[in-house]
Amino acid sequence: MSRTPTVLLVHGAFADAGSWSGVIAELQNHGIPVIAPPNPLRGLASDAAYVAAVAAQIDGPVVLVGHSYGGALITVAGTAENVVGLVYVAAYVLEEGESLGELQGRFPLSPLVSNLKEWTYPVEGAKSAVEVSIKAEAYPEIFAADVPAAVTKVLAAAQRPLAAAAFEESAAAAAWKTKPSWALVAGSDQAINPEVERFGAKRAGATIVELEGASHAVAVSRPKEVADLIREAVQATS
Repeated sequence: MSRTPTVLLVHGAFADAGSWSGVIAELQNHGIPVIAPPNPLRGLASDAAYVAAVAAQIDGPVVLVGHSYGGALITVAGTAENVVGLVYVAAYVLEEGESLGELQGRFPLSPLVSNLKEWTYPVEGAKSAVEVSIKAEAYPEIFAADVPAAVTKVLAAAQRPLAAAAFEESAAAAAWKTKPSWALVAGSDQAINPEVERFGAKRAGATIVELEGASHAVAVSRPKEVADLIREAVQATS
C-alpha cells in the first residue's frame, strides 16, 4: 500500500507560517499530514539548506510547497532524496544558476519593487546587513488586495522581512528537472509579475492552474483552491 506524502509548506517573504492556516485546515480535513516550519529568510542557500534538513527528517515521502520566495527554496531543497513532488504557489521557479533578480529582470517589474522599506540587522563578525519589508501603507494593494482590509492590516504588521542579499544568490540546483511539479499562478499578483510565475512554471513543465483575480496572498484568500492543487500533487505521488 502506498504511503501518503507529508506536505511541507514553505512560506515566502513578508509573511509567516500562519499565512498557510486555511490551507493547513483544508489538508488536515482530508487526512493529509502537513507541517509548516518557519522560513529563516536570510538567504537562498542557507534557507534552502534549512528546508532540505526539515524534509530529510520527515519519515516517508514529502511534497514540498513553496509560496513566492519559498518557490526558489523548494527548487533547491527539492533534491532531497525523500522529496517526491513540488508545488509552486504564486512563486519563483528558478533554473539552476539563476537568481531571483535575473528571473525578475526578464519581465517588467511589479509594484512591489518601488514599495520596499530597508532595515538593517546585525551579522556576527561583519557589518550590519540589509533586509527589506513592504511599506505598511502599500501592503494591502500589493500583497493582499483580495483579502479583507482588517486582515491585511494584521498581515502588514506581522510581515517578516527578507535579507536583501537573497535576490542576488543563484540556485544551486533545479529539482523540477527530476521531480514532478505543479504551479498556481495568481492572475492579479502585484508582488510578483504573473508573467514571471507563468514563465517559470512552463519552463519547469509544471501542471499549471491559474486563478483569475487572485492576489499574491492567494493562500490566505483562496485556501481551498490552493489546497486542491496540493491534494492533486499528493494523490499523484502517493
